[in-house]
Amino acid sequence: MFGQGRSLIIIMLFLAGVINYLDRSALSVAAPFIQKDYGLSTGEMGMIFSSFFVGYAAFNFIGGWAADRYGAKTTLLLAMVLWSLFSGLTVLTVGFASLVLIRILFGMGEGPLSVTTSKMVNNWYTPKRRARAIGTSMSGTPLGGAISGPVVGFIAVTYGWKVSFIIIMLVGLIWAAVWYKFVKEKPEGEGAEEILRAEGQGELAAQPVFPLRFYLKQPTVLFTSLAFFSYNYTLFFFLTWFPSYLTMAHGLNVKDMSIATVIPWVLGFLGLALGGFISDFVFKKTGKMMFSRKVVLVTCLLACAVCIACAGMVSTLYPAVILVALAVFFLYLTGAIYWAIIQDTVPAARVGGVSGFMHFLANTSGIVGPTLTGFLVQFTGSFTSAFLLAGLLTVIGAVCVARYVKPLSVADTGHAAAQSPQPASALGRS
Repeated sequence: MFGQGRSLIIIMLFLAGVINYLDRSALSVAAPFIQKDYGLSTGEMGMIFSSFFVGYAAFNFIGGWAADRYGAKTTLLLAMVLWSLFSGLTVLTVGFASLVLIRILFGMGEGPLSVTTSKMVNNWYTPKRRARAIGTSMSGTPLGGAISGPVVGFIAVTYGWKVSFIIIMLVGLIWAAVWYKFVKEKPEGEGAEEILRAEGQGELAAQPVFPLRFYLKQPTVLFTSLAFFSYNYTLFFFLTWFPSYLTMAHGLNVKDMSIATVIPWVLGFLGLALGGFISDFVFKKTGKMMFSRKVVLVTCLLACAVCIACAGMVSTLYPAVILVALAVFFLYLTGAIYWAIIQDTVPAARVGGVSGFMHFLANTSGIVGPTLTGFLVQFTGSFTSAFLLAGLLTVIGAVCVARYVKPLSVADTGHAAAQSPQPASALGRS
């Protein structure tokens, strides 16, 4: 999995995920300070959280198209530079309106990360190894969420919350310099030949490549996107509101809150790293690619829903933290599977665009969710209804995957056969 120069790709993508969620979580950890400094209500803070996803969701799709058109390396390089700069510019905000604007621009910069990660994995790995490679490379995101609590919390208490955003900006720019200097878009020599041979033996090799719009209408893509929507709604609920939940519902101070937020994200890191390995193991034992994806996704989403519902109904701190941690663990076990389903069913030349479209639809949950949570808490006086809603959505996502997600067969694509096919290889021009 890590030979032929792939180690550097995995390490750099992993670190990009760490930086991404460190950047993104910084506002959540610093929220009590920001809310106090700027005199913001809970509803306004929820709108600031949501504003990030306005830019983020749009550039999921744009980033995927750019990765297919200009290459994943170049797209991710530009994204890292932009989001790091906008993270640093947070220190120049003066109130609600400026925070909303900066978070939209910041979200635009972060939008291409996951889809370019998926595209790089598609470029460098054979189909039977892609789920574990995606899981490993993306597992840096919950680790970033884990370390953001103590890191940002310590800096905010010691030096002020604005200093943390400057430091995070510098870390991102250093990563960008290393990525530009040492990373290649695609493998060469034996590594390239191995991927060509593996793709030539798969079902996708028998299918021509159709225009992007064809794949965006397929039920498998749409219902995988719906399940990903439920995943992201729950994830962003925890990512944006969990620190405030600990301080508001359980009375923790910022120092203790910063430590408590580490626990769910450490388990999330383990879950995201393991999910792809479990799915690939099931595929190895059964020989059924789609079954190996669906069994992990459906089972873990349902387990997550149970933990979320229970967490919303307990009133003491330790059970709440444990249940949230388990919910995040089961949720993250599914994190690599959405991307793997797209890679299993869509030709490599369209993986970026289709993955970006899926990610765009999924991340509209971030526009709605944090704001909805803020107003639910504001008007009900507790987080219970917000927890129960997140649990219900994960159940809906699991049912949709079980019922509607299936491989795209040659017969499914027959009505488009009159269109001109294009090379399907990950190593061909895309």
